[in-house]
Amino acid sequence: MLYLILICFIALLIVGPSYWVKHTMEKYSEPANRYSFTGAELARNLLNSAKLPHVGVEVTESGDHYDPLKKTVRLTPDKFNGRSLTAITVAAHEVGHAIQDHDNYPPLAMRTRLMQWTAGVEKLGAGILMLAPVMMTVFRSPAAGLLLLVSGILTLGSTVLVHAVTLPMELNASFNRALPLLERERYLINGDMPHARRLLGAAAWTYVAASLMTLLNMARWLAILRR
Repeated sequence: MLYLILICFIALLIVGPSYWVKHTMEKYSEPANRYSFTGAELARNLLNSAKLPHVGVEVTESGDHYDPLKKTVRLTPDKFNGRSLTAITVAAHEVGHAIQDHDNYPPLAMRTRLMQWTAGVEKLGAGILMLAPVMMTVFRSPAAGLLLLVSGILTLGSTVLVHAVTLPMELNASFNRALPLLERERYLINGDMPHARRLLGAAAWTYVAASLMTLLNMARWLAILRR
């Protein structure tokens, strides 16, 4: 019974943040035309107000993010073209990262280096996971294959660790950079500020939540293979 409670608790810790982030983002995606300007337009205006006209704003399919190497805020189509509170707030969060970069905020530089390192580690982990079933078949050693699987999951789990370690940087982008801009420039409709705060919190947790779900999916795959 205690073991079952522990498993449920761990599952809640993994699934909970992802569900909360998704629910919050979806909740404030309606009404879709709440604002007269898009997320991209807001990002451009905020960047100009922060004296960052050289930072670009682009649409992407790879998730909302700020690229410190290319000096570009990238938004998914629903945020780039969207006029919902979610689109506006997420755009402000990514501008917060651009401001961190301009201010030479050390945690952002650290995260950039860590992500460059883990990109290679992730590929290694994915390769290990792909090889594990083959090794189990060739050498007829479930133990060796299981060891490879665990190694792959731990390797891929390094991304989760990076996002967890840099969560304070995400919170800083939301509440120390983006929120003051939104308050000062008065872009939000009256009554939207409390909701924007929730969205900024969700935006900060996005990467951590996504990484945790990836880790959970890998664990499920491991459980299936063990059968």
